[in-house]
Amino acid sequence: MPTLRGRLNADDREILRIAVPAFAALVSEPLMLLADTAIVGHLGTIPLAGLAIASTVLQTFVGLCIFLAYGTTASVGRHLGAADLRGAMATGMSGSWLALLIGGVATVVCAAGTPLIVSAFGASEAVGEQARTYLFISALAIPGMLLVLATTGVLRGLQDLRTPLVVMIAANVANVVLNIVLVYGAGLGIAGAALGTVLAQWSAAIYLTAVVVRAARRHRAAIRPNRRGILEAANAGVALVIRTLTLRASLLLATFVAAALGDVQLAAHQIAVTLVSTLAFALDAIAIAGQALTGKHLGAGDTTGTRRTTRRMIGWGIGSGVVAAGGLLGLHTVLPSWFTGDPAVAETLIPALVVVAVIQPLSGVVFVLDGVLIGAGDGTYLAKAGVLVLGAYAPLAAAVWVTQAGLVWLWIAYGGFILARMVTLVARERTDIWLVTGIRTT
Repeated sequence: MPTLRGRLNADDREILRIAVPAFAALVSEPLMLLADTAIVGHLGTIPLAGLAIASTVLQTFVGLCIFLAYGTTASVGRHLGAADLRGAMATGMSGSWLALLIGGVATVVCAAGTPLIVSAFGASEAVGEQARTYLFISALAIPGMLLVLATTGVLRGLQDLRTPLVVMIAANVANVVLNIVLVYGAGLGIAGAALGTVLAQWSAAIYLTAVVVRAARRHRAAIRPNRRGILEAANAGVALVIRTLTLRASLLLATFVAAALGDVQLAAHQIAVTLVSTLAFALDAIAIAGQALTGKHLGAGDTTGTRRTTRRMIGWGIGSGVVAAGGLLGLHTVLPSWFTGDPAVAETLIPALVVVAVIQPLSGVVFVLDGVLIGAGDGTYLAKAGVLVLGAYAPLAAAVWVTQAGLVWLWIAYGGFILARMVTLVARERTDIWLVTGIRTT
């Protein structure tokens, strides 16, 4: 990480101008899950294990649509670099309509398929009941979550990071308050946690959508759904969906293995996943800068600036990963008590967190380069690389399942997954194939 005292050049300041508010906004999202995990965790091990399954499914639905944010950021950034603000807002509105359409379908599928989806994890009946309750109610939040992704992507592409930051902090605070009131005050248990998240997510979605609509009108872009624009947005997202599907498949596979290890291991795994998600979103702040700045530089035809900022961001990514590792190592014996009162769960979690900490510097490089290549519109390569990485990780996770080696080895396998991703991304960054200038959507 570049030294902050007297060493910041123009690129560093531009990176930090985007990354710092992006960090706060990104961390707000997993903090909602952290709040759910902490609140539900103190209801007992069974509700916590149920949350592990339900949140994994919910995040998979939403995670597959992350292209609504990532792809939109890159596309709007390219239009901004080419001084085409009307085109930028037209792209943004198409992405928002696509988010609402996909979200509606996903809600129906998730709600109707809740019993079948939860049963596929093979958890105990008590855990399954808790998972079904949380997932069925939380499905109502999916359209709101996707609208948040799309509208945030538009604003990031326009380099407005302040608005998403303020909205997500407000939504996160509302989520914590609502969950405490509904879970404990109203006595709704895990259902209250789900309902609180639904209300918080929809509040954020409505506000951000209003901001984007006003901007579209200001730049005379169409507000009504445009079939061609929506189809283009969907087509541009196909490669990123495949890329994301491979990432989510790895997390689903890990949850399947953890469920097979038993309720205690699964509950500990849920806490570890939640912490990793929080750290991942924090590291992703620099990746967001990568998406926005890469799109802007390439839209303006500046490949030299793209190379220069990429190298600086890699440095920031490594440094951020080291800081995250140090913080996690310093707190790894304390964190378990924040999320569970079960000594067995805490004992299982502590050594796993050491492994998670060691992985963080590698994750810093992975997230930065992933963001840069998304900003460059290099989704096809990312999709192909994702398939290769999943192919490398699956045998490692399967070996843990077959040998019943335990949670620590499951997270060591995850370290292999991160290493494989880093190899594919570094190899691509060292070429010039991805440095395509002008307005590009795929």
